[in-house]
Amino acid sequence: MSGGLHDVLALLQERSAASLAELVDFASIPSVSAQPDHRADMARAAGWLEQRLRRAGLNTVEQWPTAGHAAVYAEHLEAGEDAPTVLVYGHYDVQPPDPLDRWKTPPFTPTVVGDRIYGRGVSDDKGPLLLTVQVVDAYLTATGTLPINLKFLFEGEEEVGSAHLDALVAEHAERLGADFVLSADGGMWSAEIPSLTVSARGLAALELTVRGPAKDLHSGRHGGSVHNPLHALATLVAGLHDDSGRVTVPGFYDGVSDLTLEQRGDLRELPFEDAAYLTQTGAPALYGEAGYSTLERQWHRPTLEINGMWGGYTGDGSKTVLPSEAHAKITCRLVPGQEPGRIVELVQAHLQATLPPGVTLDLRPSEHGARAYRLPGDHPGAVVARRVLEDLYGRPPLDVGMGGSIPVLETFQRVLGLDTVFFSFAVGDEDIHAPNEFFRVPRLYEGQRAWAQFWHALGHRGDHE
Repeated sequence: MSGGLHDVLALLQERSAASLAELVDFASIPSVSAQPDHRADMARAAGWLEQRLRRAGLNTVEQWPTAGHAAVYAEHLEAGEDAPTVLVYGHYDVQPPDPLDRWKTPPFTPTVVGDRIYGRGVSDDKGPLLLTVQVVDAYLTATGTLPINLKFLFEGEEEVGSAHLDALVAEHAERLGADFVLSADGGMWSAEIPSLTVSARGLAALELTVRGPAKDLHSGRHGGSVHNPLHALATLVAGLHDDSGRVTVPGFYDGVSDLTLEQRGDLRELPFEDAAYLTQTGAPALYGEAGYSTLERQWHRPTLEINGMWGGYTGDGSKTVLPSEAHAKITCRLVPGQEPGRIVELVQAHLQATLPPGVTLDLRPSEHGARAYRLPGDHPGAVVARRVLEDLYGRPPLDVGMGGSIPVLETFQRVLGLDTVFFSFAVGDEDIHAPNEFFRVPRLYEGQRAWAQFWHALGHRGDHE
């Protein structure tokens, strides 16, 4: 280990308590991008991040406004033209904390319990994002320089589909140029086993409204005479899958390749047990497309899910109403061979074709989708990541997939021509998007060490070739 890297790691260890305190401070800001009432909090979080980057020693730090929430950009480009340039990506916005009554501690009062810190956004993505800034600070404090050129882009709209990031990246494409993107967003598959995420599913989404009578009606007087939109919606939703869990939308699987024998063999080698998964999720039984294992369905098969259904009276007690409207939200996770726009069109056509009589249907596709993504196995960033993770954990990392979607992957690839290497130290079981989200405190320090080593190894990559 070089003296410079040794000094950086020693400083990070010395600052461990301060690093955790910073995460508590950062995660206390309720930067909920989906809710207009938190617009001021979003601005406060962007300002907090801007100031933290300046304190780290970065002279170029800017907020880039969008039609929604601002992005924070910073750079340090003093390693020279021959040194690699990496664009670090993350997001400072968080999911809404609802339902609040399911939290054991207040979602925006980050609380350390044992080796965990609980709070909304600590895992997704404030902890993994913040540690990258802390590593830059340690490098510039301990050595006065960096082994590579770095650019940072931290957005504030990932949790609402990165609605304005595409235009922002296109506007600043020249300044964002790099060799590849290193993402603080994402997460490892397991806390016990190091892993490198090499694929992510895509996303398509739409919302539907079923309408019946012009107004809510008395269910005693009118029930059985006009179609209840909630009944019609239930019929539509139930018809989206067959009894084997397969999506019934015609053309939905067009272009989807089945898994190879090699892929299936690799997945069987992973230490995964369905029983443990059920215990983790609290689900009573497995469900999904027949003929595929749980990991195959999660990483390599497309899905269609109902994310929400509502209508009529949902308050306390009884109200005998036949509602005029019923609503649902649908998302589809996509795999290579599927185009988001085409999938939305197919789902819309199927819903229209199977609409029960006596109601009308209003469909509102999301403006934003994402194609599936896969990182080339021999990508230089992946090669370095594997070496760093093996050094840190004492065993080679497993290549794994991501069932979720990160729309910015497509933006970076299409607009900038850059691949993205996931290097997050969050873990998939940390209840992100749910009550009691947590981040393992040791992962904050493991992540700091890994990012410091990654930049060092990349900057000295020629020494190993």
